[in-house]
Amino acid sequence: MRLDVIKNARLYVSISSVVILAGLAAMVISFQQLGSPLRLGIDFTGGSSITLGLACDSTNNCGKKIDVGVVRQAIESKGFVNSVIQSVEGKDLKGVSVRTARLTTEQRENLRSVLTDTLKQYGEIDPKKSQIDEVGPSIGQQALSNGLLALAISFAGIGIFLAFRFQLDYASFAIIALFHDIFVTAGIFSILGLTLGVEIDSLFIVAMLTICGFSVNDTVVIYDRIRENVKIDAGATKFNELVNASINQTLGRSMNTTLTSTLPLIAIFLFGGATLRFFSLALIIGFLSGVYSSIFNASIFLAWWRSRQTPKISQQPLESN
Repeated sequence: MRLDVIKNARLYVSISSVVILAGLAAMVISFQQLGSPLRLGIDFTGGSSITLGLACDSTNNCGKKIDVGVVRQAIESKGFVNSVIQSVEGKDLKGVSVRTARLTTEQRENLRSVLTDTLKQYGEIDPKKSQIDEVGPSIGQQALSNGLLALAISFAGIGIFLAFRFQLDYASFAIIALFHDIFVTAGIFSILGLTLGVEIDSLFIVAMLTICGFSVNDTVVIYDRIRENVKIDAGATKFNELVNASINQTLGRSMNTTLTSTLPLIAIFLFGGATLRFFSLALIIGFLSGVYSSIFNASIFLAWWRSRQTPKISQQPLESN
């Protein structure tokens, strides 16, 4: 079956517009209620951090491996939800670290007591390897600023690369497609934050950077095929038709790449534990949005723009710099 992207272009762009507008609306509501477009986790807002280490014997045997799931269930049953729990292991160290929202002195002691009781099955707590820290909001805000700066630098680098590899209009529409993927992913997480209390952490920034790389790769593949077809056609066919042909020629590759990348992420989302669940969900949303934007946004906008410039591609040849 041949996909006629240009014929149904307005429908595909409208779908993207509706999803992005819904996400933007959620961001506005979230900003009014929470003070930020997305519900920020303790990585960005600061909070309390408690680390408890187990006492090892003379042979540095620290006992059996700590089940983070058991620890999570124990502390959440006491009301400490949305905590970041990590197993801490080293040469002569085994324990657990819990980061949660800012706690009062009484709450910290309650959490410490719960953790101590839960870890008894794994060994005795070593006070010398245990500590309680407070992470200030300024450190969290700096982490958020650094993450956003990393995103901005990646966008700039991708834009410069595409401008040299293709032409400025190609690069511009590829960047628009990247913005599409970022806004779709962020918008859905904003909705999840309002409805389900889902918070974003530093892994969310990592997911965004990964999405940028994946999405632009798909766009480059389609753009490369368009350029090849333009050279082969030598101006005999309208640019819109060349875009349609190029999309259909690369469609199988795009779908297969997205499928093989998404299936492991679905497995991580279902079975990978709470720490990686929303990281994998962000990647799933971003990868699906990326293949959609490459096919139905970047290509369509390029076809519309070139059609406005000239009815025949021969009058506007495409050359690689």
